[in-house]
Amino acid sequence: MMKKVEAVIKPFKLEDVKDALAEIGITGMTVSEVKGYGRQKGHSELYRGAEYVVDFLPKIKLEMVVNDESVEQVIDTIVEAAKTGKIGDGKIFVTDIEKIIRIRTGETDSEAI
Repeated sequence: MMKKVEAVIKPFKLEDVKDALAEIGITGMTVSEVKGYGRQKGHSELYRGAEYVVDFLPKIKLEMVVNDESVEQVIDTIVEAAKTGKIGDGKIFVTDIEKIIRIRTGETDSEAI
């Protein structure tokens, strides 16, 4: 079986996480710039003397599909590389993947990762 690991992290941690994942053999991933909030609930900023609330904070979302055997190592690696100990460090979501197809070759599932 395969799992999709999605991690939402602070933007300045992207290189650390990417490098740490490469060290354990994870080279393929999709990276998106996203915005969101959790317990942080945004923050207030001053702009030209006026205060306004920034509800959504910039984050990076990493998505990768890995074999079941690699999931725990991938999670541990992301946590270790992304953690600052401060609010807003992010979340990791793990879901089952039913099928994968590599468009170029037609390979499926584990061969397509």
